[in-house]
Amino acid sequence: MEGPATREFELCLSDGASDDDDDDMPLTLPTDSSHSGSIRKGCDPFAQTQRSKLQHRRARINQQINKEMRMRAGAENLFRATTNSKVKETVALELSFVNSNLQLLKEELEELNSNMEIYQTDSDAISVPMIPLGLKETKEVDFTVPIQDFICEHYGEDSSLYDKEIKELIELRQAMRTPSRNQAGLELLMEYYNQLYYLDQRFFSANRNLGVHFHWYDSLTGVPSSQRSLAFEKGSVLFNIGALYTQMGARQDRSATASVDKAIDAFQRAAGAFHYLKENFSNAPSLDMSAPSLGMLVRLMVAQVQECVFERITITTQDAQFASQLQLAQEAAQVSDVYLLVHQTMTQPLMKDYVPFSWASMVQVKSEHFRALSHYYAAAALCEHTSSSDGEEREKEAEKAFLKFYVNAPSGETLSQILQDPEKRRKLGKAHLRRAVMRHEEALRVHGLCKILRKMDILQDVLCQTHKRSLESYLELDREDDFDETAEAPEIQAHTQQKPDICPPSFSTVQVTDIFQRLGPLSVFCARARWGPTRVIHLQRREGGMGLTLRGDSPVLVAGVVPGGCAEEAGLREGDYIVAVDGQDCKWAKHGEVVHMLKSCSDREVAISVVTLHSHDAQVERKAAMLSHCGDKENARQRLLGGAKGQSSASLLNWNRKKKREGSGVAKKLGSTFSLSFGNIRDTEAMY
Repeated sequence: MEGPATREFELCLSDGASDDDDDDMPLTLPTDSSHSGSIRKGCDPFAQTQRSKLQHRRARINQQINKEMRMRAGAENLFRATTNSKVKETVALELSFVNSNLQLLKEELEELNSNMEIYQTDSDAISVPMIPLGLKETKEVDFTVPIQDFICEHYGEDSSLYDKEIKELIELRQAMRTPSRNQAGLELLMEYYNQLYYLDQRFFSANRNLGVHFHWYDSLTGVPSSQRSLAFEKGSVLFNIGALYTQMGARQDRSATASVDKAIDAFQRAAGAFHYLKENFSNAPSLDMSAPSLGMLVRLMVAQVQECVFERITITTQDAQFASQLQLAQEAAQVSDVYLLVHQTMTQPLMKDYVPFSWASMVQVKSEHFRALSHYYAAAALCEHTSSSDGEEREKEAEKAFLKFYVNAPSGETLSQILQDPEKRRKLGKAHLRRAVMRHEEALRVHGLCKILRKMDILQDVLCQTHKRSLESYLELDREDDFDETAEAPEIQAHTQQKPDICPPSFSTVQVTDIFQRLGPLSVFCARARWGPTRVIHLQRREGGMGLTLRGDSPVLVAGVVPGGCAEEAGLREGDYIVAVDGQDCKWAKHGEVVHMLKSCSDREVAISVVTLHSHDAQVERKAAMLSHCGDKENARQRLLGGAKGQSSASLLNWNRKKKREGSGVAKKLGSTFSLSFGNIRDTEAMY
């Protein structure tokens, strides 16, 4: 089997203007030529790139927030415990200082999280900035001692033999903390995510905790969370997969259709990652992975997809035909509607104090901006429309498109009459431009209320240019003899040619090999299995053979022993698994390979190492089922990941997960012992 694919990883961090070269600073990690694991490259963590500066500042603030929160917890405990009034007064004063420091740190972190320009493209093209999401920070984890103890106690092997595997796991997690903003970074995160499945099967049992604490910081507030559950680690990595997709989407140069399509794909996959996390993990310890927050992020990504769809249509629509302009107006109205829905979600009680103010302001600005654009394109369609002289077919198409354009048709005149009368078209177009100018001014007003948005020059340029364009068009239509009050433009019916798709993560695209595969096949050698100590059976072949029946592959099972035969007298039992022959490991050996090793020792005594699998702990499984309440969707995904290799596919024990008891989780009785179903078992048995 091949080791995990070679990955490159770099720091995905920043703070400043240009980051042209921050993806080109490789740092080769120390490698062992005898080690078959992947070779990974990453950026120098001390490189002063723009994104690295931002992430270093974020990490520093996270640590300070953690320190202040510990101080506050200690002060609150002292305040509740003491009865001395002077001590209470001193502690209350200290608490006020701590709370003040926490507020300042959170405001500083919010400003960093609102630094959207760093993640945008370096292109000179002027486009509305997208909202990316920063990665969750995590502390280093040292698996060495816990895994060594587990291998020694549970598997009964010399843990020093697995030092290279433990080192590879630690290096993989360290690399995962700093992925690049490209496909290699995504593959690195998915490689570690898939590797966690094997880690869970090997070392995390329901009746024993490995004792490893996973520390992660909230991506927006910096509040730390710590759990010993591997599901927390897995969910946090999945969150970072979605966050990395948002950064990849935001950095695309959306002045060309190919780049717009890449941005659409990235934001759709980000929405899929957040939706998958929301549907499969619950009771998250951090607010950024709570259901309301993930729901908000899914809607935000869908809105940004819709915005990219509108941008692609504006690029591909070069003509000024009536129907094309109406389509642009309806697409802009659709973008405005989805951003309005995102803004309503962000202003809900739980989210209002959590989401950065700059995010809520940006979403509101975009809702007003695209509503203004919809009215502008409606006015352009009406004012530039002329009756077709080359036939009635195009005129009918224009009238058909116009009939579906409004939510409610304007009162007084039919739409057909408006299309045929230039003056009526001018007045209706003027009404749309009036609405457009008002919406542009509202967008500029909201933009001016946010200090962080005021610093975004590119956003201000877009808003000012579109406002100026609408105002100039309105003044061109305005006449001195227009004594009638401008009518109110009707609402435009939102419509899109491409609805966003929520693309779930495709974990199977990154094939991984179990780092600890030398422990043996997961169908037998897993954390949830219980077996007796390894026994060494010495067999001497007799005239009638060894007196045993073998079956299956990896590992080979002793399906039966002949009563009174050599094997029975030596202590071999039905249901034993052969793990070594004459000291040569054969946990992964095929049926024929084990037979060949036994036959090659026909003229002398052979030492067979065997283990007896007793069962999975049924009581532990019942307890795990009682504590879990979600579906088995993740388990189904893991079956796809491990099924091709013939491995058992039990899912991670998540925060709130319901596990099915049917299928591979049921042990099959073999005499007085139990065995799990084989991934690749032969129907026939052979006696030797």
